[in-house]
Amino acid sequence: MADFRTEIGIGARIKLARRERGFRSTRELADAIPGGNITQAVLENIESGRKADISVTQLLNIARGLNVPVSMLLAPIGAPESNLDLPNLSDDFAEMTAAEFDCWLSATPLSSYQPRLASERSDIATLNTLRELGTLRREIDRVRLVRDVRKGSGDADLASDTDIESRLESVEREAARLTALLTSSGIAAVGAP
Repeated sequence: MADFRTEIGIGARIKLARRERGFRSTRELADAIPGGNITQAVLENIESGRKADISVTQLLNIARGLNVPVSMLLAPIGAPESNLDLPNLSDDFAEMTAAEFDCWLSATPLSSYQPRLASERSDIATLNTLRELGTLRREIDRVRLVRDVRKGSGDADLASDTDIESRLESVEREAARLTALLTSSGIAAVGAP
């Protein structure tokens, strides 16, 4: 079977991804996607190429239903040096490779995509700071859980583990720093860890 990640055209990638993910028919996939904007007919039209322009919500629902990253449907990521093959894009995308497109779409810093403006570099840095803060918050939850389990163990040696407390303080300090940085750059609703 062909690999959906190297297939040319978004409809062909969706069709192969559907089959690889175990959906034998467009009906099965449509039934697995809640919300109603993806019907069997819509999927058939997309897969056959009759519907080249897909709404953002349709694309996101299909990607989520297939459990496939959106960029793997939008570009032939399995052939990273291939040019982007989406119809109706501006000339700015004409020479962009699949790998560059993925980096642009995911705002990956220091990647094969080079931002053209300082404001774009700043936006990418902000997005990555938000991602780093999310990772730190998960680490805080994990370390707190370890600390609480150790305290509840009844073992005096485990309950007074200074390494865990030190790690927790360090991660909380970094999360607070990133929260302050994001707040100062105008990112609202960035709560404390």
